[in-house]
Amino acid sequence: MHVTIVTVHVKAERVAAFIAATEANHEASIRENGNRRFDVLQSKDDPTRFVLYEAYASKADADAHKATPHYLAWRETVADWMAEPRVGVAYAGLFPAG
Repeated sequence: MHVTIVTVHVKAERVAAFIAATEANHEASIRENGNRRFDVLQSKDDPTRFVLYEAYASKADADAHKATPHYLAWRETVADWMAEPRVGVAYAGLFPAG
């Protein structure tokens, strides 16, 4: 399993819009071939901070996600709402197995 954990820091005035845009991306992403999870988490301590947990069956599936119309629209929509650049770190999912 190919997992990417993305940390996002959003400008305070854009939190509600970010959540709405990210929900639309989430809903489309969970329907993609190879998607295993697509969780969106918001910090309880700082509501401007988010974590996206994206798990795909393979790196090819994760790469295909980045070419989808819904991801490209999300990326463009939220780009100016970031308080700092988002950071994605790739992981190999060990358990549960693939």
